[in-house]
Amino acid sequence: MISHVSIGIGAFGPAFAFYDALLGELGWCRRFAEEASCCAAWQPADGERPLIFITRPFDGGSPAPGNGLMTALMASDRRTVDRCHALALALGGRDEGEPGLRPHYHPDYYGAYFRDPDGNKLCVCCHAAEPG
Repeated sequence: MISHVSIGIGAFGPAFAFYDALLGELGWCRRFAEEASCCAAWQPADGERPLIFITRPFDGGSPAPGNGLMTALMASDRRTVDRCHALALALGGRDEGEPGLRPHYHPDYYGAYFRDPDGNKLCVCCHAAEPG
């Protein structure tokens, strides 16, 4: 079980707007947002964990996305993947792979890849077969 994921950010305002909209689209609830400390967290609607935090790095340095590090968020269906990808780009994210099937992962894997405004790589994916 994962307790939490922390994502390093630069400016709180743009990062908060990005993650609040994206995680809201996925059905996550805001647990808290503290602009003064540049920290916010969201949790699944049906539980307290895992948490996703955005925060300025604790060492005071600039946020620096890791090469190969990616956070993948689960969507309930493919239309949600499509909406999240479009929303991420509209909120200043960068495309890293349009929504679509990735059968080399498994036959029903449908995912989209993007970076947040600070360059952190994210994926929204659905593992379910298309209904009908």
